[in-house]
Amino acid sequence: MKMNKIYGVAFKDNGKVYNFWGDIEAKINEKVIVETEKGQQLGKITKISEIYDVDTTMLKRILRVATQKDYDEYLSSLAISAKALEKARIIAQELDLEMHIIDASFTFDRKQLLLNFLANERIDFRELVKRLAAIYHTRIELRQIGVRDKAKEIGGIGPCGRKLCCTQGINAADSISINMAKNQNIALNPNKINGCCGRLLCCLAYEDDEYTLCKKDLPEVGNFMMSEYGKGVVESVNILKSEYTIKVDDNLYTIAVPSKRS
Repeated sequence: MKMNKIYGVAFKDNGKVYNFWGDIEAKINEKVIVETEKGQQLGKITKISEIYDVDTTMLKRILRVATQKDYDEYLSSLAISAKALEKARIIAQELDLEMHIIDASFTFDRKQLLLNFLANERIDFRELVKRLAAIYHTRIELRQIGVRDKAKEIGGIGPCGRKLCCTQGINAADSISINMAKNQNIALNPNKINGCCGRLLCCLAYEDDEYTLCKKDLPEVGNFMMSEYGKGVVESVNILKSEYTIKVDDNLYTIAVPSKRS
């Protein structure tokens, strides 16, 4: 069996990690030039895995370890991207387009300029693309993003006092629902369950499965239960402690429930 090295590569600090195949010798934190669907990009190796008989045809390839010249070209692209962002915003304003362009970035080979923007509705940006293409003589792609994406791009501090989860390469947004807050007995107060982006907190998804398992052996608030103290109504439930409080003849008692989880 042939051993193949699969390299995890990130294009931004704490960004999403993508897997690439490469017949090279590279180290963690080393910069490399990779082939992507959008063209060549410069990224940083964040992990290395050795896998037997992996189908490398399903993976994009690492072209080479980046040289100092490559890195200088990358820095030059960043500077040009900043100017392209400023120019795109000016043109959008001239065209009275109701959009806010968040960022602009060239691929390493400068075959494509990607711009992310926010808008409340669909925007006809064909004239904007035409003008930018005439200036930079490359393929222009505009992508409308949501408020979660904006928070990820800009960054910030969450209510927990830590950096926003979405900026740490954690992607749970697709599976978050209001039922998770209900499942975890969190008050449905927007100030408590919404993040900086105004959407439901990503962290609601992290422990939801564990809360679901813990609740399996617990009654619902309002249920009538028999206990060693007599029959009463469930006043409250402490999911993480696996216990509930029951009211019997105006007296409150705490009942611990042995977990039956495997």
